[in-house]
Amino acid sequence: MQKITPFLWFDTQAEEAAKFYTSLFDNSKIGGVRRYGDAGPGPRGQVMTLSFQLDGMTFMALNGGPQFTFTPAVSFFVTCRTEQEIDALWKKLSKGGKVLMELQKYPFSEKFGWTGDKYGLTWQLHLTGGPARITPFFLFVGKQHGKAEEAMKYWGSIFPSSAIHQVQRYGEGQGEEAGTVMHGRFSLAGQEFMAMDSNREHAFSFNEAISFSVDCETQEEVDELWGKLSAGGKESRCGWLQDKYGVSWQIVPSVLGELLGDKSPARAQKVMQAMLKMSKLDIKELQAAAR
Repeated sequence: MQKITPFLWFDTQAEEAAKFYTSLFDNSKIGGVRRYGDAGPGPRGQVMTLSFQLDGMTFMALNGGPQFTFTPAVSFFVTCRTEQEIDALWKKLSKGGKVLMELQKYPFSEKFGWTGDKYGLTWQLHLTGGPARITPFFLFVGKQHGKAEEAMKYWGSIFPSSAIHQVQRYGEGQGEEAGTVMHGRFSLAGQEFMAMDSNREHAFSFNEAISFSVDCETQEEVDELWGKLSAGGKESRCGWLQDKYGVSWQIVPSVLGELLGDKSPARAQKVMQAMLKMSKLDIKELQAAAR
């Protein structure tokens, strides 16, 4: 089971976006859908959250309102097998969006492009000829610039089955601060991620529009991850936090999905109401609310 799940915050377009994304990638499907009930906080009957898979990778999406919008600080890096594949993906993902780097040949790639889609989510497409893969990509800019390697090491010390696989650094005369990370590849809990630094002027940074939901089997695991990831950062509500780099995480007990999906709407609503009052989630209190 996937331990860390990218979680996408939409205003009201979560279901529409999930259908769009699953139409683009092989081995993709929409999974469970949960709707707002009488307890809210969204309109009753509207999709609250849904899960979907893209090329076998699980994502979650939320209709949470207009508070947060996607930025290029977190994007999704897609390796493509063929030129036909990358061209088709680019055409659909860039339509109605904003191109950040045109799809063309670069010194580091025979064909690469970086674009925001019509929902504002950003994608990097890279022609490799190898197996297709989607990888979350962190861009450290502004006050977080120069911290990519530190973050990779820090996150790796928190999650089991983690490692840094590659760090390529900027050299002198490359337009960036020499020694900072030009490209980093690492894994957390057996899942691959990427990161880089950029000292160029950017009017964005990490925010809650993209968070990473961590599935926890026990309260002890919830407590440990909450304590380590929130250190130097900021605690929020409903299991959300920002770490010291500004990256958002959700520390979620596995049982929560079962409790919110209870066949009794009344029990599910009581769990929702209890969760809305919490910062760090407490399994015993959630179960007590269900009873």
